[in-house]
Amino acid sequence: MTLTGFVAYAATLGIAAAIPGPGITALVARALGSGFRSSLAMSFGLIVGDLTYLTAVVLGLAFVAQTFGLVFLAIKWAGVAYLAFLGWRFWTSGISPENVEAGKSQDGLASCVLAGLTLTLGNPKTMIFYLAITPTIVDLKTITLADYAILAMLTVVVLLVVLVPYLALAAKARWFLKSPRALKALNRTAAGFMVGAAAAIAARQ
Repeated sequence: MTLTGFVAYAATLGIAAAIPGPGITALVARALGSGFRSSLAMSFGLIVGDLTYLTAVVLGLAFVAQTFGLVFLAIKWAGVAYLAFLGWRFWTSGISPENVEAGKSQDGLASCVLAGLTLTLGNPKTMIFYLAITPTIVDLKTITLADYAILAMLTVVVLLVVLVPYLALAAKARWFLKSPRALKALNRTAAGFMVGAAAAIAARQ
């Protein structure tokens, strides 16, 4: 992979991670209900989940891309459809004070890590990023072990850079989650990003 490819992957992952979704909602709830330390442990679980998907994509989709072109194309368009659906969901409902409150917990650190891992592995938004978006950025046919190691390192760094400010902000900005106007702006912005991402994937050859 080239430097440009690594930068493109890091930038796209950063944008995708920053868009509010089930993972961000759960982390914000954990920060509000259990504090920064507990939510940071949960974020490590989320990161392990992302690394799991990255590994699966590098090992599995490389073969799919080379052998089953129609399957790969179907995955791409499934990703487009799901991102568009998420955009519609965030535009019409999105994050609310109620679903944030529902995510509060006082679990131990190990349970927080496991909760983050489980959440990521079952999160369609994460699945779509790695199954539909990553293959359009990373040339899975030529990736090497060294490339994978760099991608894994970038994944950890980018996710920490994106998630930690969310946690710190959530711990000190309870008023934001109680403001209907602020939440509406957040949800509409997320919807715009998701629809834009769907359009970008659809346009890629």
